[in-house]
Amino acid sequence: MAHLDFVLERFAAHADAEAIIWHDETYRYGWLLEQVEHWKARLQSAAVDAGSVVALEADFSPHAVAAFLALVDAGFILVPLSPAVQSKRDEFLEIAEVEVRAALDAHDHATLTRLPTAATHEHYQELRARRHPGLVLFSSGSTGKSKAAVHDMVGILEKFTQRRHTRRTMAFLMFDHIGGINTMLYTLSNGGCMVTTADRSPDGVLRAVERYHVELLPTSPTFLNLVLLSEAYKRYDLRALQLITYGTEPMPEGTLARIHALLPGIELLQTYGLSEVGILRSKSRSSDSLWVKVGGEGFQTRIVDGILQIQSRSAMLGYLNAPSPFTDDGWFVTGDAVEQDGEYVRIRGRLSEIINVGGEKVHPAEVESAIQGIENIAGVLVYKESNPITGNMVCAQVSLIHDEDPKAVARRVKQHCREQLRPFQVPVKVNVVQAISHSERFKKQRLIR
Repeated sequence: MAHLDFVLERFAAHADAEAIIWHDETYRYGWLLEQVEHWKARLQSAAVDAGSVVALEADFSPHAVAAFLALVDAGFILVPLSPAVQSKRDEFLEIAEVEVRAALDAHDHATLTRLPTAATHEHYQELRARRHPGLVLFSSGSTGKSKAAVHDMVGILEKFTQRRHTRRTMAFLMFDHIGGINTMLYTLSNGGCMVTTADRSPDGVLRAVERYHVELLPTSPTFLNLVLLSEAYKRYDLRALQLITYGTEPMPEGTLARIHALLPGIELLQTYGLSEVGILRSKSRSSDSLWVKVGGEGFQTRIVDGILQIQSRSAMLGYLNAPSPFTDDGWFVTGDAVEQDGEYVRIRGRLSEIINVGGEKVHPAEVESAIQGIENIAGVLVYKESNPITGNMVCAQVSLIHDEDPKAVARRVKQHCREQLRPFQVPVKVNVVQAISHSERFKKQRLIR
């Protein structure tokens, strides 16, 4: 049974249009359609049966995209793995019970390797009984062990049946990230052009935006802060860029204000999604507001004890390596603390990251936002350390734009926080570091202490 007929029909209708730009070469929809069929034939000739668990090790490339679509269309259970998880690859292969590896090299050449594994997990059995394709996504694991979420791809594909905007879009988020997959499916199902770059530095990305007239840039707050620090926005013509979307972590209010002031002609939209439920439709109150409306067709939201919960038709079946996180009535508990104002919410941060200081709750993102606006501060990371009296205390790492005496920096940061924040939110320790660590997904790496 074919599952992507509606997408492949659109490919045929746009055969001469640009589909992918990779290594400065253009690949059109007619070529992509042929390669999807080629991959399906290759899998069949290798006697790989539908319902098998196949790891696709790649970044966004023409053959990686074709292989992804072929595996979905033919009913396989797909485990995308990007170079960002190379150090965890063997662990992920084992957790996902991968039976076949499809690995693409830097030249986009593929090899298929059978592994001595039989995938028997109950979620896989359910997908096979439905005769539906599956998708396994690993969480980033920035503050703990990665969890493997199993999806029925039919639920994920449903939102792409409705035609929306045709845009030239940067494939910035990773190949194995729910946001990156959403970017790919949205762009291609609407006849847009997906622009890829191996260089995800501010200059590398904005150079591609200028050269290929990118209209939509999906990214993260950490990356946007790097754009500001590098001043790369001054070096490139960004007139084609219409929309920047940001998600994956809380946005500091100061960073958003600066981006909006410097790029006033570009709409800024906060997005929200999770590996477990997919990407929700969203609408920011304005380009300079952190208040956002999330939901849309196929999604329902509610707030219980200050935590956002989601019910979704595209929600995962469950984890391969963790208990079910759903409530008895079928809602996914996101772990994100939120404020509410009518239809809009403001994401305050992860419940697991809250610092409890003598019974008072401190959200690191709020303290980071206050510190980020201080003169000469390049980046900031707020974390907790144990304290025998208050239980925990607030600490901060800061990186600098220019060299400065660390003691003077610490005094300045603490004084600013005393003026802007409540007493229990003020960092007890402020350490100057060379740089604030972030993952290859351009997301801050939280300290666990």
